Amino acid sequence: MFARILAAVACGLLFGAGLVVSDMINPARVLAFLDITGNWDPSLAFVMGGALIPSSIAYLIRNKRRAPVFDTTFHVPANRKPDGRLVGGAVLFGLGWGLVGLCPGPAIAALTTGRWEAVLFVAAMLGGMIAYRFTLGRPMPTYASR
Repeated sequence: MFARILAAVACGLLFGAGLVVSDMINPARVLAFLDITGNWDPSLAFVMGGALIPSSIAYLIRNKRRAPVFDTTFHVPANRKPDGRLVGGAVLFGLGWGLVGLCPGPAIAALTTGRWEAVLFVAAMLGGMIAYRFTLGRPMPTYASR
């Protein structure tokens, strides 16, 4: 159990450090990437492209293993078809990302800067998560074992 928590913390720290080093915690950089008709900044495309390399390697390794190193089974979503919840969530995510220039990962990493905008964003994000749980009361998605 401790090894799983330690691995999760290490992965989160590595991910956050990557966001900081690539300056993806800067909303202005993200908004400049989305401004395709103005002063477009392609750096986010390079960051996303660079992320495909380790992700592809991880999928290749996953396909050759029976189970993860720190768990008994892989947890893969059982429903592989887009539904209304997925599309609605993607639309909300995209709107928030486009309006503010932050998404959950970079927002949490941006908390290290102490900027009030990051604190406000994370507080609003947590408030939305809590409101969702109490108003819709839907359980977390189920996962199929591989």
